[in-house]
Amino acid sequence: MSVLTAAADQSLCSPLPVLGRDVTVPLVTGGEVAYAALDYAASAPALQRVWDDIAAYAPYYGSVHRGAGYLSQLSTDLFENSRATVAEFLGCRPDDQVVFTRSTTDSLNLLAAVVPAGCQVFVYETEHHASLLPWREARVTYLNAPRTPAQAVETLERALADRDPAAPALVCVTGASNVTGELWPVEELAAVAHAHGARIVLDAAQLAPHHPVDIAELDVDWVAFSGHKLYAPFGSGVLAGRADWLRDAEPYLAGGGASRKVARRADGGVDVEWHTTAARHEAGSPNVIGAYSIASACKALTEAGFDDLVVREQRLVAAVRAGLAEVPEVTVLSLFGDDAPRVGVISFVVEGWNSSHFAAALSAEYGIGVRDGLFCAHPLVRTLLGGDPREAGGCGAPEAGPGEPSLNAIRVSFGAGTPDEHVERFVCAVKELVAQGARWTYRTEGGRCVPDRGETQLR
Repeated sequence: MSVLTAAADQSLCSPLPVLGRDVTVPLVTGGEVAYAALDYAASAPALQRVWDDIAAYAPYYGSVHRGAGYLSQLSTDLFENSRATVAEFLGCRPDDQVVFTRSTTDSLNLLAAVVPAGCQVFVYETEHHASLLPWREARVTYLNAPRTPAQAVETLERALADRDPAAPALVCVTGASNVTGELWPVEELAAVAHAHGARIVLDAAQLAPHHPVDIAELDVDWVAFSGHKLYAPFGSGVLAGRADWLRDAEPYLAGGGASRKVARRADGGVDVEWHTTAARHEAGSPNVIGAYSIASACKALTEAGFDDLVVREQRLVAAVRAGLAEVPEVTVLSLFGDDAPRVGVISFVVEGWNSSHFAAALSAEYGIGVRDGLFCAHPLVRTLLGGDPREAGGCGAPEAGPGEPSLNAIRVSFGAGTPDEHVERFVCAVKELVAQGARWTYRTEGGRCVPDRGETQLR
């Protein structure tokens, strides 16, 4: 009896139906198998509920905000109701704004564009590049990777104590690491930030799909996340939080929708009155389907019982970690240690294997999709692997051969739509690959390990 089967009666929650659950993929060794999508941290499959809602709305698709026709009015209501749904899902305060963007990256670049002049930004080196890189016009202080949650709080406390108290300041922190899955002490960090007169933005890209997020409860100033990690299609994101910096800054994009009034001046110029609402940063025709898909996903997670989904995911996390712990050659990456709470994101390396080679074998021989590389968190992964976080480098295996080690890792990630069987197959595949090796030969092509189609089976 598997670990998952033995524990199944502890959770009555079933996986949520997602697109692609019946897709089969070819194996290089022959035949086909149901695809095991275990790369949720990159992009989670869309919920069937979300896709059905989009399909039902599609015939009524129309312009938003400025049309007099029925479909335009319906689409406008749908768009604004979606904003209200997201605000409720995030526990927004009455005066908070919900701005629809393209992604977490877009949301944080938007916030970077509106920070006041002279703002000092504090960001841990452990952040995803979406959080690490947007602050090009601000004074940035990069904080070293902490090794415990308490150290994370202490590091921020020391950094903020040394700042100019008269200047505005912003702290940027992840809610759950996209590399280790570990939860960060967001509420404690928010308290430290506010005690020193700083504000804080939460990168919830990996937290929101796995765990309820409440802006008021966490007492953060902004939250950013992406639809494509929250079981909605690509191309939509959210920045939600305090309105003043958003209202006082120039629009992120200039154009229709962001402007209330535009008039020519006598000198030939143009006078513009910009909106003070979220529309100020939503110039152009809005992505109504993207906004609706996020709202639909928020409703689906809430109605399914988010707490029950969390319990089930923790059962999967425990099963994967227990299975990997049985393989001495596997080292799971962690900042805060084995006892740290985490979501369904686990990265590891395998002794004697190039990570790209191992991931390629999981895909080609077992139909399992994981991710290998540095996960758009290069300084963090290099720190965890004993490298220099200041060293430049990319993902994949551009120089290392299939059997040679590299400063890359393998990441398995899962969530509300993951069947037990996918996790069980993954654990069995890891054990088999480590014990018996790959059944096929692989070569490096374009920085990735791929099956050598000119070869035959090895075993």
